[in-house]
Amino acid sequence: MPSLFAYLRSVYMGKDKKYYGGQAVIEGVMMKGTNLYATAVRTPEGDIAVDKRENETVLGKYKLFSLPIFRGMSVFLDSLVIGTKILMNSAVIAGEEEEEGEPSKFEKKLMDKFGDKLNDVLIYASVAVSVVIALLLFFMLPVWIGNFFADSVGTYLLGVVEGLIRICIFLIYIYAISRMKEIQRVYQYHGAEHKTINCYEAGEALTPENVLKHTRLHRRCGTSFMLIVMAVSMIVFIFIRTDNIWIRLVSRILLVPFISGISYEIIRWAGRSDSSLVKIISAPGLCLQKLTTAEPDESQIECAIAALVSVLRIEEPDSIPFYRAEWRYLPTED
Repeated sequence: MPSLFAYLRSVYMGKDKKYYGGQAVIEGVMMKGTNLYATAVRTPEGDIAVDKRENETVLGKYKLFSLPIFRGMSVFLDSLVIGTKILMNSAVIAGEEEEEGEPSKFEKKLMDKFGDKLNDVLIYASVAVSVVIALLLFFMLPVWIGNFFADSVGTYLLGVVEGLIRICIFLIYIYAISRMKEIQRVYQYHGAEHKTINCYEAGEALTPENVLKHTRLHRRCGTSFMLIVMAVSMIVFIFIRTDNIWIRLVSRILLVPFISGISYEIIRWAGRSDSSLVKIISAPGLCLQKLTTAEPDESQIECAIAALVSVLRIEEPDSIPFYRAEWRYLPTED
């Protein structure tokens, strides 16, 4: 039964429901709204540093990329660029990287060449390297391994075989990095992000006590998105039938944006529906999130609350009567 808080909030704010997403970073959480994103990071001194910025987009400024399928391509690229930038910044704030220091000869050459744009160049270079590694690991490697099964399954089912191989590689990768101690901290912040969003979407006050009660799993998670990408690719690649391994390789790579666009529409729909079909589609991703999230402690939840409320302050100012008491986790506004 809905709480009185949820009822009052729905009456006060109307029935228009906003959806927020986020990302775990080094010792913190990023929460993203319609117009801005906020990153809350725990500093070495134990305080919470909140950095708010307007949303950035690479392709979203073009009308084409506001349409279904194409908007998913834009969101996917933006998440890579912004995500990399936030991770780099959070590492500095958390004290895991030194922001000051004598640059090397190579760094000096880069600064002379690119000047103020050096940081952007490094971010895009990091994204490019990440994309290349992902293509090699999750698309080219499955095609190469799947080629050994070409004679036994035929071209019709080769896309399905490749898809199963791709999922196996992904699961092995997820399991391997989940064993790393450093990643466990990130997974706890990932859990804090999900719990906080679930608490908000349930219409409850954003307190650590309330947030802790909620599940650390969420349908709109990037982990679920990756699984959906792999499932969609299996279906799409059924229609690309050829015995030529090079044509298969090129087609797999060229179709990645299209597949990500379809997958985005599915995950968007799944996040807004409670139908039985959605529950079935979401089940594998939710199950995998048990590996990619961990139960957070109160200090990690405070970071997630700080990030989300920083966005709510700007995007939902009418929610002030409901969240004012919880702003004690935020630094004083300038």
